[in-house]
Amino acid sequence: QVQLVESGGGLVQAGGSLRLSCAASGRSFSRYVMAWFRQAPGKEREFVALVRWSDDSTYYANAVKGRFTISRDNAKNTVYLQMNSLKPEDTAVYYCAASRVEITTTVDAYDYWGQGTQVTVSS
Repeated sequence: QVQLVESGGGLVQAGGSLRLSCAASGRSFSRYVMAWFRQAPGKEREFVALVRWSDDSTYYANAVKGRFTISRDNAKNTVYLQMNSLKPEDTAVYYCAASRVEITTTVDAYDYWGQGTQVTVSS
């Protein structure tokens, strides 16, 4: 049974930092793309960042480029999202997801999802 479990969310002031973790289990993700999405109240789920497990290729949404960094730890089967210089507009539930489609930012292309972790940035 595939499981993605996020952690690390919380409340932080604008300009602060948080690191999210996504622990993956239940199968090998060596051929998967791992991504973070987020969903703010009343808005659609949107792509944030992805990393290809096989070669560490990364891709970021323009809104977070230069502030967020996605990385992975093979030994721990875990993906991270380091978020710096946080802004109130980063407030959302953040989801970890896995896809067998190469480099995709489309929600429907992701096969597995975590339960989400809340990030709140106060002004």
